[in-house]
Amino acid sequence: MKRLPLSVLLLLFFLFLAWTVSIRQAVLFAVGIGMGAALAGARFGFTTGWRQLIEKRDPRGVMGQLVLLALASVFSLTLLGQYPELTAALGPPSISLLIGAFVFGLTMQIADGCGSGTLYKAGLGIPLNMGILPLFALGSFLGSVQVGDWLKLGQIAPIGLVSEFGSVNALWITLAGLFIFGLAARLWVGKGRTWWDRKWLVGALALAILAALNLIIAGQPWGVVYGFGLWAAKIVHAAGLFDPAANAFWSQAGNAQRLNEMVLMDITSITNIGILGGALWISARASGDSKPLTGKQWMVGLIAGFLMGYSSRLAFGCNIGAMLSGISTGSIHGWIWVPLAFAGTMIGVRIRRHYQF
Repeated sequence: MKRLPLSVLLLLFFLFLAWTVSIRQAVLFAVGIGMGAALAGARFGFTTGWRQLIEKRDPRGVMGQLVLLALASVFSLTLLGQYPELTAALGPPSISLLIGAFVFGLTMQIADGCGSGTLYKAGLGIPLNMGILPLFALGSFLGSVQVGDWLKLGQIAPIGLVSEFGSVNALWITLAGLFIFGLAARLWVGKGRTWWDRKWLVGALALAILAALNLIIAGQPWGVVYGFGLWAAKIVHAAGLFDPAANAFWSQAGNAQRLNEMVLMDITSITNIGILGGALWISARASGDSKPLTGKQWMVGLIAGFLMGYSSRLAFGCNIGAMLSGISTGSIHGWIWVPLAFAGTMIGVRIRRHYQF
């Protein structure tokens, strides 16, 4: 579809949301479009950046991510300090987090996309990611059904840097931690490398601003995984195959309410839809850069997509919900997520290479 008729459709859907749902949901949809356009336009791939660092000793993608984390932390921690009614992306340090983050990091390399990557690449029309999207949603739903059992293996209460040290100190601690990550990348890569890419830096700035807008408008940080799980939960519940009242996760008041509301009322769902729209808008003039896959590659990729969805729920988020939103709003679980996911990705890139993706 060409950009003009697509732009008209996106505008009409924005007006529909504003008229029938709420102005807030319409604006969040517009924010999601911006996110999708920034991700797809800059090819801002969290998965790709990690893989390039490991396989090619190319630090540009990871440095772009560190810039994004630093900018988002400045915006988000300042907002959290000024407006206590805003919430942070807190997750409990737990056995579930350790296992989920590791498996997610492994499978995202095979599936060639994290939560946001799957969304925007599906919007670009890349076949594997389009096939993975519903399986990611199913995996996320099953993970939410079983996460209560996983948490029984061991957990502690969520720890937030803002509540522990105040927003100013939390920001300095976060920036120091990001500097250490950058120094580790420098030691890994060595000398004589190009460190910065304009496309990644522009994408980082755009995404940091949009993440801050999401926090202001929604009152909560940017997330992706919850929307996937909710979509599958609604389908399974409507088919009479699932009783949410008997489940620890979906019987919680907020989750039960979202399950019974129309999907357009959910904050994460509406930004996810916007991301798809924004990526689709970019794809009107950009190639999806996909190649034909063998049957074995399809099977391995789809299984990885399902496991990625399942593990993302156990880890309380993906590269967006756990890493970006977790770290930028001062959650300790985000700092735990990164090294475990990176350890998983070290194995994932080798499996990906074995199957010649």
